[in-house]
Amino acid sequence: MKPNIVILTGAGISQESGIKTFRDANGLWENHDIMEVASPQGWQQNPELVLEFYNQRRRQLHDVQPNAAHHAITRLQQHFPVQVITQNVDDLHERAGNQNVLHLHGELFKVRSDKNPELIYDWHNDLHLGDLAEDGTQLRPHIVWFGEPVPMITNAAELTAVADMFIIVGTGMAVYPAAGLVGYLPPFVPVYYIDPNPATITITNPVTIIREKAGTGLPKLVDQLIREY
Repeated sequence: MKPNIVILTGAGISQESGIKTFRDANGLWENHDIMEVASPQGWQQNPELVLEFYNQRRRQLHDVQPNAAHHAITRLQQHFPVQVITQNVDDLHERAGNQNVLHLHGELFKVRSDKNPELIYDWHNDLHLGDLAEDGTQLRPHIVWFGEPVPMITNAAELTAVADMFIIVGTGMAVYPAAGLVGYLPPFVPVYYIDPNPATITITNPVTIIREKAGTGLPKLVDQLIREY
């Protein structure tokens, strides 16, 4: 029986494709604190600024491509049952052919009604004030902002609880509740943590640290797993 593998990915895997992360600019975006452009309070105070922040990120997403780490996951899925849980809001996993991708923090190429989170639309261009959902409400980015609940965390915890192997790629394990998913792992399930600067994870499961970037470390691990199983 091949192990059921769950992979948790963070900003590091997208960064290798050229996507800027909050950490690149020390939490600032054109001299704006990240809370001004990625929080409900920022949205209420200056919606135009928030929309422009995400418009720029959406435009950038058109110009980047999946990297070796994304493609390694596709290869792994050809040999094992694999579930991807990502903290990233880009679509690079999907573009690389990854299946079973759960987006914890929303998706950049989707927007939703500001009042009804169930009204979600695909959206690949700029979003402006005056762009309305079918309920007549202003559309907002389909992103989980700081201070908002993470609706998909329950699904992610359920997937983690039945994992036979857990792979962490490119995340500092500092953003909760995502960082707390390891607490749902069954005992003795092996954990592989791929990151040049891994955080300390306080769990009893066996943890193998791979101090490499995602695009280098993950393909090596995939090769190893395919050989071993």
